[in-house]
Amino acid sequence: MRFQRSIHVTCLLLASGVSSVYAATVYNEAISGDLSNSGLTPTAVTVALGSNQVFGTTGLAGALDRDYFSITVAPGLQLNAIMVLPSTISGGISFIGLQAGSQVTLPTNAATAAGLLGWWHYSPADINMNILPEMATPAAGSSGFSVPLGAGTYSFWVQDFNAGTFNYGFDLTVGQVPEPATYAAALAGLALIAMVRLRRRAVR
Repeated sequence: MRFQRSIHVTCLLLASGVSSVYAATVYNEAISGDLSNSGLTPTAVTVALGSNQVFGTTGLAGALDRDYFSITVAPGLQLNAIMVLPSTISGGISFIGLQAGSQVTLPTNAATAAGLLGWWHYSPADINMNILPEMATPAAGSSGFSVPLGAGTYSFWVQDFNAGTFNYGFDLTVGQVPEPATYAAALAGLALIAMVRLRRRAVR
């Protein structure tokens, strides 16, 4: 599973021409203030081509702290990945949800995820991994979606249900929509990686 996810990320990076070396912090609660606690008025976060890192805290410290933010992927661009950064600490039940549009309208006490495009319970096992494919899989009523996500506005809901304060960091990787020739190059790269892995296994 991890091997498949790492190849998927490699293929996306090849297709987008985006390097993960250069990172830009687009929002940090420690500097810019608390993200919105209301899904109807999420904090607008500006993202651009490349790496867009969002840092915040959530958890139950007196009151339950939910974080909501929205992004707009410009025409000609796409959201290729959501990487979980090493600063992320999970209290055991950490949640990220995604809805199309400028709001998260799903009630906090909803019995299902109907209305969300997708969601995922992230954990330390997801650090340095792309969780967008996991979020894309329909579950508990979410509609599901195809990766990468195309141009449009999307809203996120981040929450940890445990007592305490828990840091999180996500890298939203935005790339250009590839030309058909670039897709072919990415598929060729994917095939090469798979071939090398198979040969190594055969040698072992």
